[in-house]
Parts: sequence; C-alpha cells; structure tokens
Amino acid sequence: MDLVGGCRAFVSVSEFGGFTGGAAAIGIPQPVASRRIAALEKHLGERLFDRSTHRAQLTPFGRSMLPWAQRLVNLADAMERDADRARLRPIAVAVPTTCRRRDLAELDSEARAHELFLQFRPARPAQRFELVRGGEVRVALTAAPSDEATWTVPLGVASAVSLRNAAVHLEALRIGRAAKAPKRRVWIQPEDDVPHIRDPLMHLRDRLGLQPAQVSVAESLTSAAATCFGSADLLLCSAAQAEEFGLHWHRLVGISLDRGYEITADTGDEAERFRVKLWNPVARCLGGGAR
Repeated sequence: MDLVGGCRAFVSVSEFGGFTGGAAAIGIPQPVASRRIAALEKHLGERLFDRSTHRAQLTPFGRSMLPWAQRLVNLADAMERDADRARLRPIAVAVPTTCRRRDLAELDSEARAHELFLQFRPARPAQRFELVRGGEVRVALTAAPSDEATWTVPLGVASAVSLRNAAVHLEALRIGRAAKAPKRRVWIQPEDDVPHIRDPLMHLRDRLGLQPAQVSVAESLTSAAATCFGSADLLLCSAAQAEEFGLHWHRLVGISLDRGYEITADTGDEAERFRVKLWNPVARCLGGGAR
C-alpha cells in the first residue's frame, strides 16, 4: 500500500475533523481519502477513526498512531524538498580552455531546459581527467582519439595572411641552409598537446626534414596567436578558432588531425544525458557544428 499517502490522508482528516475538509486540504477527492485511510487501517490492523459520529473522531488507537503518522509525513516532505535542492544543485563540468563564454552560456541555457544546472571549470586536457577522477567535478569533456570520440573537430593551420592555396603542405616550411628568411613554425596550442595529435605531427615533421623547433608546443593559445599575428608562423587550430582570431584557416595536406572529445562522468546516467540531450550545444562549445 501507499503508506505515506495513507498517513498524509490520516493526518489531514484528523486535523480538519472531517473527511471532506481533510481531503480538500491535500488536494484529493473525499472518496480517495476514505480509501487510503481504510487501507491504512487494514495495514495496521485497527480502526483509526470512529465513523459512528458526524465528525471524524480518533479512536484510542488512532490517537496513538497519529504522532507516528505526522513524523512519517514530515520526513517524506523533507525528503522531497532535499530532492528538489539536489536536482537544482549545479553540476561541476571541466571544459576545454578554448570554449568561448557565449557558447558555454548557450550550453548552460539549454541544459536548464532539461533541469540540469551547470558550473564550468576550464582546464587543460590532462587536468580535466584528473579533476573528474579526483571528484572535484562530476563531468569532464576529456580528450580522446577521433575513432573513440563522441565529438570531433577537424584541425588545420591558420595564418595572419591569406595563402595562395586552400591547403598547406608542411614540406613548404623546409628551406635551405643558406636562406636568410626566418624559418616558419607551426605552433601546437596546449589543447592539442595530446599524443593522438602531437605525436603524428611531430613524426611528420621529422620525416619531412624540418627542424625540431619548426613544430613546437606553445605555452598558451594567446601567446601562439600573438606570434602568428606578427610573423608568417602557423597556428594548429580549428576553423572556429581561426575565425575567432581573424586568421585565415587552411587544411593540412598529408596528415589528417582531429580533436576528439568524450564524456567522463562519475555516473553513466550523467554521461548519457550529455550525449543525448546536449549533443549540439556541446559540439558548438568545442568548435564543431550542430547535427
């Protein structure tokens, strides 16, 4: 039986002294209140009310049970209030430092439509994984190889000046020893300093005979972009990032690089909610398109 529902009807009818008023106070029809109390009496094995009078008079057994019923109803109400607060408590989410504030705000707004309230913590790839593993956040957008990822973002190179070709061959960065022009470099930003992006690019650098410094990891995205503004250097980035910095974006020839992202969460349910309900706004935050 519905023990809480029966106790709620029992308490309300006893407070109002009648089945009609007690039922109305808790928003149920009078016959429903009568059935719930009858079921509670059957469950407890004794009458709670003396039905021989016009008013709902408590029996001696009913007076003994009333304090217990009140406590049970109060506990149920407290549990529901705590459940509401827990449902509205923000979910801490570790996100890439490359996510723009507007995109995060749109993600937060769409999450609220699904009763999810988010609190963002920007961090680098390795830090995001450690944050969720250490329990400091409940969800993290973690780096993953593209074939294992839920979201992928194609990478190319961006330059301050528009190049003649839409695609860039890295061997074009190789110049003779006698050349006086400074060697052009490709800067890897911290978000892409992960094995499945960094290592293939470094291997291509070595195979093409470029100098080690010509493909380097930058201290920050800001410093890498600043260097590209004042030189012919190239920034490894997504098309969305190139647009954000006002740079010209080009595909890379001879290598295909993608940022991959997966959800790491302390529960499978939370991970699934992000994948199913928030796929599009998460994709925008990461620099990809909506499906």
